[in-house]
Amino acid sequence: MSERAAPFYCPYCGEEDLFPNETGHGAWECRACNRAFQLKYLGLLARGVRSDSAGSAGSAGGDGI
Repeated sequence: MSERAAPFYCPYCGEEDLFPNETGHGAWECRACNRAFQLKYLGLLARGVRSDSAGSAGSAGGDGI
């Protein structure tokens, strides 16, 4: 993936009035609340992601009465 992902809304006020900040990579500014924040990718989790959807589908009905 060559494009940078952009946030959809400000994590502080929820507005969508966001612009890249000149501070550096992943830095954004919200013109609605006048705050600047930075997003950073930390990496993949060692344990991975588990999907329990197949095991929990049969137990949703309770005791089957």
